[in-house]
Amino acid sequence: MKKLKQATLCVQAGWTPKKGEPRVLPIYQSTTFKYDTSEQMGKLFDLEESGYFYTRLQNPTNDAVADKIAQLEGGVGAMLTSSGQAANFYAVFNICRAGDHFVTTNAIYGGTYNLFSVTMKQLGIECTFVDQNAPVEELDKAFRPNTKCVFGETITNPGVEVLDIEKMARLAHSHGVPLIIDNTFATPINCRPFEWGADIVTHSTTKYMDGHATSVGGVIVDSGNFDWDAHQETFPGLTTPDASYHGLTYTKAFGKAAYITKATVHLMRDMGSIQSPQNAFLLNLGLETLHLRVPRHCENAQKVAEWLKANPLVAWVHYSGLKDDKYHELGQKYLPNGSCGVIAFGLKGTREDAIRFMDNLKFICIVTHVADARTCVLHPASHTHRQLSDEQLREAGVSPDLIRLSVGIEDVNDIIADLEQAMQQM
Repeated sequence: MKKLKQATLCVQAGWTPKKGEPRVLPIYQSTTFKYDTSEQMGKLFDLEESGYFYTRLQNPTNDAVADKIAQLEGGVGAMLTSSGQAANFYAVFNICRAGDHFVTTNAIYGGTYNLFSVTMKQLGIECTFVDQNAPVEELDKAFRPNTKCVFGETITNPGVEVLDIEKMARLAHSHGVPLIIDNTFATPINCRPFEWGADIVTHSTTKYMDGHATSVGGVIVDSGNFDWDAHQETFPGLTTPDASYHGLTYTKAFGKAAYITKATVHLMRDMGSIQSPQNAFLLNLGLETLHLRVPRHCENAQKVAEWLKANPLVAWVHYSGLKDDKYHELGQKYLPNGSCGVIAFGLKGTREDAIRFMDNLKFICIVTHVADARTCVLHPASHTHRQLSDEQLREAGVSPDLIRLSVGIEDVNDIIADLEQAMQQM
């Protein structure tokens, strides 16, 4: 049978029931799994056989959903985590240790910025923030002998800048390190970063993948394309024996799946940020309609962005679907079917005017969340990025007047009407 399309994978991938099994993916709500002999259990602990013995490491519900996402992204394997933050932390920490360094773009989600700049620094891992739009010659200067990876977001949160994935992939590979991409906003429906040279993809599945704001979660997807053995000295955790598994070497034992296997059997074993089977089940329900919802988000957002652009009370709008947007050309390259439902814009007036506008909204809610079925709004400088200094805000592309509007799948005329009445009361 020919390769299945994304829409079919959203519905069918991951769970293939056998005779007499449930047609719908069941929830394996169990901490443990039974075996007949001690030897069978021992082989699982030694990674000599595959199977389930404790949900902290793996669970059948989770694995089915992870496999669906891996197929959607075109990867060799995936691992669900308890949140998007956990996914980004594990993705980097899986190949970094104390004394190491990595490079990241600066226009990333505020929580990730703080994770990288503060928390991981406390673990002895440093990062250098760079302007993703800078020329390669300038970006080259950020690399050090102990650099282990490059990190960026396909579409940045909250500035909705589009990353030049090919450029960053070539840069990372020229220094012998992988490119990790957070693909949350684009989803694999609109962009598959592996096809542009990325090596590892993460998602906050809490967003479009779940789609209904019901369950927090994350995922790491491994392309299987990075040659860890070609850079053996740089990645000893993958290419040299692991004493905690009797000297097993991941690249020798698991080949292309070395990275994601280590993340599962090492990091998840020791740190335990597993997604619950219940949340994985809910995530799967969201994934089954991802291919239907994402186009509606993009269609609505395009119309709202055009309305904002023409509004005399609006100072500026960032959305790559607009022909005069700074990222329109990159959007057409990487996101030809649409980017996402998130728009960044600013109103003419003061920071207080932006707050007053949001307070005037009726059904569009002020929430921390983004990228679900309901239209919502946030003022990053006052909320998600409030821990950052003014200088850090500028570096992250967050101006004091930036409003992040996440356009949902309601009737677009109702969305525009709510925006209009809120502006008229300013």
